[in-house]
Amino acid sequence: MMNAAFLPKPVETPEELERSVATAARHLAFNKAGWLYIACDEWLPPNVKEAAPAIFAAHGMGRAMNAQGMVAEQLAPLTRPLPPVEVHRATEAEAIRHMADINAYAYGSPLEDAREAVVQPAIFANECRGYVGYVEGRAVSVTSVTNVDGVAYVGFVATLAEYRRRGYAEAVMRYGLEMAKKDWGIDRTVLHATDAGHPVYLRMGYRDTTNFGMYLPLPPGK
Repeated sequence: MMNAAFLPKPVETPEELERSVATAARHLAFNKAGWLYIACDEWLPPNVKEAAPAIFAAHGMGRAMNAQGMVAEQLAPLTRPLPPVEVHRATEAEAIRHMADINAYAYGSPLEDAREAVVQPAIFANECRGYVGYVEGRAVSVTSVTNVDGVAYVGFVATLAEYRRRGYAEAVMRYGLEMAKKDWGIDRTVLHATDAGHPVYLRMGYRDTTNFGMYLPLPPGK
């Protein structure tokens, strides 16, 4: 569903990072759907971190986003009342389209690209479940929970702009994680947080683990 390359192990020199980025570029740079490169910051020693912007720039890429890895052995109790929201598992095409659309609106992605990548029933089957929160019949917040080797990975967290900062994302997440505990017996949960979501996850009982840099192709002229 996305063309992503990952730094596979810690590196010690700028040359090692350059080889990894160059290999990824050879395989992915000409894909019409675009691509990104993800590197764990703790795997880059100071000399490599200093050289990293120039290495990525040489391949037409720049750091576009930070993603903070987080983990919770179990969720913390509620610290505030959550708003009423009707949560349904995304199994039908319309609900899966809400997963795509709300993420596209939240993260500024082209709507058609998001639908092409996400509106795939096979994604939200078996060990990956999407959830949509509705308020007065309108889809306002979404998330997914995936069973990855006995750990509940949370993704696709997004809320329509006019419904943010009101607790809807937390309500949908908690519902999905309750289902993970009920159906899979899973308490431990992990996710990658944006800067906007980070305070919410801390309040829910997650703690920081490691930070990731996400590098994307730069717009023309940058």
